[in-house]
Amino acid sequence: MLDSGTVRQLAKDCKVYDLSQPVHSAAPLSPNHPPFSLALLRRHGDSVREGGVSGANELVAMCLHSGTHIDALSHISCNGLLHGGLNAQEVQSGGKGMRQLGIETVDPIVCRGVLLDVAGLKGKQVLDPAYEVTPGDLEEACAQHGVTVERGDAVMIRTGWSAYYENVQQFVSEEKGAPGAGLAAAQWLSSRGVRVTGNETISYEVVRPGINERPVHAHLLVDAGVHIMELMNLEELARDRVYEFLFVCSPVRFVGGTGSPIRPLAIV
Repeated sequence: MLDSGTVRQLAKDCKVYDLSQPVHSAAPLSPNHPPFSLALLRRHGDSVREGGVSGANELVAMCLHSGTHIDALSHISCNGLLHGGLNAQEVQSGGKGMRQLGIETVDPIVCRGVLLDVAGLKGKQVLDPAYEVTPGDLEEACAQHGVTVERGDAVMIRTGWSAYYENVQQFVSEEKGAPGAGLAAAQWLSSRGVRVTGNETISYEVVRPGINERPVHAHLLVDAGVHIMELMNLEELARDRVYEFLFVCSPVRFVGGTGSPIRPLAIV
């Protein structure tokens, strides 16, 4: 057990990096997902209690894959099957979501985090559209950063794509594609037993114009049971050359949800 003095000192000495992006109606979003909206339903002054106290609240309409988020294992099926061989048709319900593998089954994640700055490795602020991150890139980044990828880790792959976050057309980049992990890189990660992996784009995996496939999602979520995080902000970690840290991330327990907004933290 930690005593109170030790806890206070740890809190004082550590630095916390916020790895999330702000969520708003103009933020980048996958074309596959419905838009985000937030509106005040009750405004200050609509109802005033004794003593002059008033309150406000809102209605939010959003896909659970809006903003920085994590995918549940129920998010993707391949040939009709979810992770563990579950029949997707049999466990989904239009009114109640997923009866198995919903986001509520994902425990809070507190583990070792690793940043692999592939953009920095290539001497670029941002990787080229449709650039495929390879196992060689990951191994070279590990060597350059002085880290290893181990079982149970959370591995973030920096592409630099968050530089375009406020430019939706360029960020989504349907005409040019987006950088990300290729299937071989995903297999490299899963073979090392990572718990979760993420990057800054809307798809995590490499997206090429005119190619409508998601083999990385199928491998990680369906075959390997590895969760994917998207729309992360990794710039401060890369700027400070922080490649190893305590990673903390907790999905909201939306029962039946195929994902959840998150505010992941890196603590050093």
